[in-house]
Amino acid sequence: MVYVKNLPVWERIMRLGVAAAVAAYGLIELGGRWGWVAVAGGAGLALTAVFAFCPACALAGRRLANHDRNEPRPPRP
Repeated sequence: MVYVKNLPVWERIMRLGVAAAVAAYGLIELGGRWGWVAVAGGAGLALTAVFAFCPACALAGRRLANHDRNEPRPPRP
């Protein structure tokens, strides 16, 4: 499957910052099960920033504005 980047650079930077804050809050303040849930959520958010691809945004049909419109889309299953 081909993943087309759907996150701009500024949003990727913001996601990394929020992911670090959520994970730190989970480890420092919450602790226990909810702390690990917060860490997992922060890790998921960080992964979307690193790969520049958000599955929820892709489901909504979001694309980058500078994406080449002449490029063929991958075939649907």
